[in-house]
Amino acid sequence: MKSFKTLGISDELITALQKQGIKEPTPIQEQAIPVAFKGNDVIAKAQTGTGKTLAFLLPILQRVHTDVHQEQVLIIAPTRELIKQIADEAKTLAAVLDVDVLPLIGGKTIEAQLQQLGRRPHVILGTPGRLLDHAKRGSLHLNTIRRVVLDEADQMLHMGFLPDIEKLISETNANRQLLLFSATIPDKIRNLAKSYMSKPVSVTAEGKHITLEAIDQRVYMMNPEDKTPRLIEMIREDDPFLAIVFCNKREGAIRLSYELTAAGLNLAEMHGDLTQGRRTQILREFAKAKTQILVATDIAARGIDIEGITHVYNYDVPRDVDYYIHRIGRTGRAGNSGVAVTFATPADEAWLRRIERAIQATLTKYTKDGQIKTKGNATVAPKKGKTSNKPTITSTYQSTKAKAHKARGHKGANSRQRRASNSQSGGRRGRRK
Repeated sequence: MKSFKTLGISDELITALQKQGIKEPTPIQEQAIPVAFKGNDVIAKAQTGTGKTLAFLLPILQRVHTDVHQEQVLIIAPTRELIKQIADEAKTLAAVLDVDVLPLIGGKTIEAQLQQLGRRPHVILGTPGRLLDHAKRGSLHLNTIRRVVLDEADQMLHMGFLPDIEKLISETNANRQLLLFSATIPDKIRNLAKSYMSKPVSVTAEGKHITLEAIDQRVYMMNPEDKTPRLIEMIREDDPFLAIVFCNKREGAIRLSYELTAAGLNLAEMHGDLTQGRRTQILREFAKAKTQILVATDIAARGIDIEGITHVYNYDVPRDVDYYIHRIGRTGRAGNSGVAVTFATPADEAWLRRIERAIQATLTKYTKDGQIKTKGNATVAPKKGKTSNKPTITSTYQSTKAKAHKARGHKGANSRQRRASNSQSGGRRGRRK
């Protein structure tokens, strides 16, 4: 295996990586870093969790001319949370090189960002909409950009950002280097590459495999009007330590949050309309179990890697198989078991079949009252000593760091222990008001 030293990474950056416990490069880093150093355009097929962030950050940061105070690097990603994650990592590494890094995302005031842009940072990170806003204002100078990174390009395509991305790229320096990272390479991404890249080098790295064996996957078939009362009943019965309820759309998450709150459940909602500060606060309180139920959309929930999530409820069947795997992968982590419940209507059956084909397993389907309708084989892992022939699934979404649950098990045991502990100290963290 190659080392960061043989890849050309500076001693300062290697020391910074070692302080984070990173000693060896991942396969995507081994492939992409040398190509990026040569100045080639890169098409990297890599999933979250493969180390792709460092694959573009390390060579890009090292090549910044710190004596020139102007925008040199532009990193574009689909969501505020992802930009924040990349920016945090970039700032840690940039500090040892004296590189100025500035994230630009919605939820922050334009005035503050205008002032920060006045210092002409070396590296700009942002979501397409906010970047384009600054470009139109003239506060962001794209003509000096020599290196552009598109992270999770396929997700930006799904979210309708392609026109904004093309506008941003077209205004950068004609001799720019373009690095494109994507879990999948659909035709529109290939066309984008053809339009803006020159003889790109393609690299591919498979993600770490995750197993769904530790997750008890259940599907409850019912009419749409039965979903909310059944969810309320199920949450009360399960008494989860921490649970996420996923909705497909922002409007649905807002409406469901209102209905669950009216039923007396203590929860928080998380969707694209919230400011970055509010999202951060919500996740902090959820991680501490001050709020035990989180109602979220897929976009807002990207990057959630919180200990102790025992239950996931898919209030809506996702219209993307990767989203399904991403959702249920929030539970059943670090050797613990988890429960993933999906509420489906007759109109969702085609999507369920797609999910089953993707995970190579049959989901157990129940009636809304809990009677088995179809026996499946996608259940929790067998007891120790028994073998299993269940498939290992590769997901587009992977945790970037290993965590062990604070919680062990389900059925409210940890919740009751937590409440008992809190009551002894004069506090109470419960779900219900």
